[in-house]
Amino acid sequence: MGSLFRSEEMALCQLFLQSEAAYACVSELGELGLVQFRDLNPDVNAFQRKFVNEVRRCDEMERKLRYLEKEIKKDGIPMLDTGESPEAPQPREMIDLEATFEKLENELREVNQNAEALKRNFLELTELKHILRKTQVFFDEQEGGVNQTTESMTRALITDEARTTGASMGPVQLGFVAGVILRERLPAFERMLWRACRGNVFLRQAMIETPLEDPTNGDQVHKSVFIIFFQGDQLKTRVKKICEGFRATLYPCPEAPADRREMAMGVMTRIEDLNTVLGQTQDHRHRVLVAAAKNLKNWFVKVRKIKAIYHTLNLFNLDVTQKCLIAECWVPLLDFETIQLALRRGTERSGSSVPPILNRMQTFENPPTYNRTNKFTKAFQALIDAYGVASYREMNPAPYTIITFPFLFAVMFGDLGHGAIMALFGLWMIRKEKGLAAQKTDNEIWNIFFGGRYIIFLMGVFSMYTGLIYNDIFSKSLNIFGSHWHMSYNKSTVMDNKFLQLSPKVDYEGAPYPFGMDPIWQVASANKIIFHNAYKMKISIIFGVIHMIFGVVMSWHNHTYFRNRISLIYEFIPQLVFLLLLFFYMVLLMFIKWIKFAATNDKPYSEACAPSILITFIDMVLFNTPKPPPENCETYMFFGQHVIQVLFVLVAVGCIPVMLLAKPLLIMQARKQANEEVQPIAGATSDAETGGVSNGGSHGGGGGHEEEEELSEIFIHQSIHTIEYVLGSVSHTASYLRLWALSLAHAQLAEVLWTMVLSIGLKQEGPVGGIVLTCVFAFWAILTVGILVLMEGLSAFLHTLRLHWVEFQSKFYKGQGYAFQPFSFDAIIENGAAAAEE
Repeated sequence: MGSLFRSEEMALCQLFLQSEAAYACVSELGELGLVQFRDLNPDVNAFQRKFVNEVRRCDEMERKLRYLEKEIKKDGIPMLDTGESPEAPQPREMIDLEATFEKLENELREVNQNAEALKRNFLELTELKHILRKTQVFFDEQEGGVNQTTESMTRALITDEARTTGASMGPVQLGFVAGVILRERLPAFERMLWRACRGNVFLRQAMIETPLEDPTNGDQVHKSVFIIFFQGDQLKTRVKKICEGFRATLYPCPEAPADRREMAMGVMTRIEDLNTVLGQTQDHRHRVLVAAAKNLKNWFVKVRKIKAIYHTLNLFNLDVTQKCLIAECWVPLLDFETIQLALRRGTERSGSSVPPILNRMQTFENPPTYNRTNKFTKAFQALIDAYGVASYREMNPAPYTIITFPFLFAVMFGDLGHGAIMALFGLWMIRKEKGLAAQKTDNEIWNIFFGGRYIIFLMGVFSMYTGLIYNDIFSKSLNIFGSHWHMSYNKSTVMDNKFLQLSPKVDYEGAPYPFGMDPIWQVASANKIIFHNAYKMKISIIFGVIHMIFGVVMSWHNHTYFRNRISLIYEFIPQLVFLLLLFFYMVLLMFIKWIKFAATNDKPYSEACAPSILITFIDMVLFNTPKPPPENCETYMFFGQHVIQVLFVLVAVGCIPVMLLAKPLLIMQARKQANEEVQPIAGATSDAETGGVSNGGSHGGGGGHEEEEELSEIFIHQSIHTIEYVLGSVSHTASYLRLWALSLAHAQLAEVLWTMVLSIGLKQEGPVGGIVLTCVFAFWAILTVGILVLMEGLSAFLHTLRLHWVEFQSKFYKGQGYAFQPFSFDAIIENGAAAAEE
């Protein structure tokens, strides 16, 4: 089978590269993204590897580029992104790149330092300007006639000792300091002054209306101007210490009005000059950043490619001559020639005359799992890998999941209207995928929706189909083909009678409805839910049993591919027989009942004579005799049913010891025969001993060469698998009833929204009714999208995921492999960009 249904065949190869050509060859392989290198130096410290200095140089260049990026984003300058990925530069170009980044960083840091010094100077002059302006107001008040306030203030600041000797002293001269403090620190600053100086200071303050820019971080801060009057040098020292503790900035303020005016004029002149210089500095900084923004994305790509190449080269070994690098790598067999062509291109680019050598190696290691995907299959493969990466060359469930996943979802979500909303949303994302993919965002929810756009679209389309089958659109029905039911009820009875029932014996004539459910069931308030309940419950069991049988059949492909004869005969066949004879037989009974019994009074094939499938199945398993049927009715649905049922149960029960004991006993016998051989072949293992699994040989890649498992562990594992399968067949069948339960719940929620919300607006009449209907419709639409589409859709999605992971994949899928992670520049750059955004 093709690689769509199994992972790619892989080969472990040994690669020999000349030292001068290694860089170019690895660069070509990184562009190709099809080679996974192994670390041949696992015991060597990262700081002791050959190319550690080159990696450090790349780290330093990345640091400088991140610094440039931060400054560019700070100024809001758009960075040019052409979407193209430049090739990895040659090693000699690293010197030019380092010199360019060094020059830009030094120039930008110098500009930033100058700008910060200018801004700090500008802030000081601005604060001084406000101090001179505000203190001038204080002194103007004193000169303008507020002498009583000044005298009382002076008397208040004179100490008791000064009052005692005041007769012999001249007029008292008060000192003062002026400064600026953060507005939020002012109340605490004032309290501290009062307590520390014992009330012997006088504080005047005024707010600066316009916020000032902090030169360190560029934040806007609010400050206030203050002036403190005091008497004596001791208080002056104390006041300055308090100002220093609260980080208040003190400025010189002349006492004479003429000196203050002269200083203010000088300050204004210097502020104008600083504004001019600051503008020129900002223009120069902007020009530097704009020039850097044009190339920043490409620079990041180049540096990350160089760093990735040297990281990869650190995984290689040197030969004894120190002139050749040796690597081991996993490669897909289908791309072997493509990889060889890439190596030749790298050799030609480097100018080397010695071609690289790529040799396949024999190995017993399990190769990595590589499933090729495109933008359509990628999301479905991600659902499978979330459960576990497939073992090497194991059957891949993803291609089948493309159909079964949206279909089982639609069985639970079947509504033509809700499915149309979901399908249109998915189609919109598909049509706009190029533009939406270019708009990278950190919103995880949006990334999940966009990544699963094809899943959403298919789930919506399948839900529209099942909505037509259920004849359900926003809890109402479509009468496309006309109903064949004939009822002798008037309109008021149909509309108002909450106990109205439909009886096929009385009201039904003619052929069935051509497609889906007859719309007449909408008016059967009393027995509509009973009819839908029986219908959806049976189809849930039918789909579930078919899905499980398909899973068991998938295991046959695994056994035949790996030539596992024992598992094929003694596991697959008993498992399939067990499932068919019990649960598929129950499905056949449903079809027989549908075909044989009708809603008529003609016994023995009337509805009254139809036996219960569940009771029949329970009696079959327990070997019970069925209860006597009603008069004129037959006990069994077909001739020989009892004998066939007893035979089916006996054969199914007989399959259990075969599944439990056959494989361990055959392995034990094979080991006993191997031990009795006189000259066993070195390294050989029998088909029974390894379970017949061999990933090597013609299938390419490694194999499952492992140590012999103890017989006790083999018996325990086989017992666990057998019990799990037998009991799981019962529980998994019942688990598919979630299809029925969620489908009924979704339909009932839609009906509740229609009845209790939208119908209220539809009953209103006149102009007011139009306004009410608009408001009610908006509310109904929000609830429909939010609850029925999003929340119910998420619930159905999770239940569908469980059905695939547990009920379907457990029949054949182990998921014990590890993913193929090739050396790819695209993945490295994408991961690096995501890490930088975080």
